[in-house]
Amino acid sequence: MTEVFIYDHVRTPRGRGKKDGALHEVPSVRLAAKALEAIRDRNGLDTATVDDIIMGCVDPVMDAGAVIPKAAAFEAGYSTRAPGMQISRFCASGLDAVNFAAGKIAAGSDDIVIAGGVESMSRVGMGMSGGSWYMDPSVNFPAFFMPQGVSADLIATKYGFSRDDVDAYAVESQKRAAKAWDAGYFKNSVIPVKDQNGLVILDRDEHMRPTTDMQSLASLNPSFQMPGEMGGFEAVGIQAHPEIERINYVHHAGNSSGIVDGAAAVLIGSKAGGESMNLKPRARIRHFANIGSDPALMLTGPVDVTEKLLARSGMKISDIDLFELNEAFAAVVLRYMQAFEISHDKINVNGGAIAMGHPLGATGAMILGTVLDELERRDLNTALVTLCIGAGMGTATIIERV
Repeated sequence: MTEVFIYDHVRTPRGRGKKDGALHEVPSVRLAAKALEAIRDRNGLDTATVDDIIMGCVDPVMDAGAVIPKAAAFEAGYSTRAPGMQISRFCASGLDAVNFAAGKIAAGSDDIVIAGGVESMSRVGMGMSGGSWYMDPSVNFPAFFMPQGVSADLIATKYGFSRDDVDAYAVESQKRAAKAWDAGYFKNSVIPVKDQNGLVILDRDEHMRPTTDMQSLASLNPSFQMPGEMGGFEAVGIQAHPEIERINYVHHAGNSSGIVDGAAAVLIGSKAGGESMNLKPRARIRHFANIGSDPALMLTGPVDVTEKLLARSGMKISDIDLFELNEAFAAVVLRYMQAFEISHDKINVNGGAIAMGHPLGATGAMILGTVLDELERRDLNTALVTLCIGAGMGTATIIERV
């Protein structure tokens, strides 16, 4: 199989996913186009040689619809020869776009692919595309459907994470993200979003709250107790896991991922593709995998897919220098650290989505870039990137510096 290399990556800042957020007036297609423009200009790409543009978009409707990567390529001034496609695997869509591109290159069908994702959550609300998982009882029942936050609280209850545990993790995420921004760790990868006059709209992640402490989080009420107890979803969780007598509700807005807008692009190619454009590879994609997991716990897929990926690759946890796991909820990361006995100094070392936000379709590509930058900064070699996924799934990728 053809080796697959990462040549570059960029992302926009994450804007707060509300109507008063800085990026609310920027349509999804424009966010995606900004990422495509940057990856082209930084690398001097001849866009006529781009074999595909693959982007994750979880809710590809309204102004995010109509094959947004192709639309973004038009806006970015790409050659009409560059095609595009969008994919969705919920929160892992951006990483799966990278993996899908890697598979095409490994199979020898493509040489240069741009992968990534986009989500404007202030303009297209989460769940706007609908679906039977939410609405059809013939799917709800076997899926043990419940809001993800109730599943996160179910995980916390089953594996023994207290309100103090999840809040302490959230405080640390905020501290790490603020430190990384202040130290300039993101400066080479985050591209400012500008208006048509060239004025900067946003050049820094807007969702962060660096002054967050345990006292301020303690004032927040659990977000998912009402749907759990009054909506009947706690009974669904207990039906799936009868060893639990009642759910301890510990998650809230301060220890869960933020709703934000953003886009990312990763330049991937074969050795021949890179050489044809005088590009220097930064890392290779070694292995990737997907899996289905417990649908009631829903968010433990990263544990299951990591076990699968390590078995298929012949690697061990000790072979991985850094881990990047999307901070959908604090308990998701705490369970992962518990399952593999990973020290917190090796995972999400620059904070995560609790502090900076989670633009659903883009996050997987964003955190892949974050950990690649950190491998280079620390002069380390291997990283594992993974995300939990709605309906009980997991995606993971191992990269290795060249």
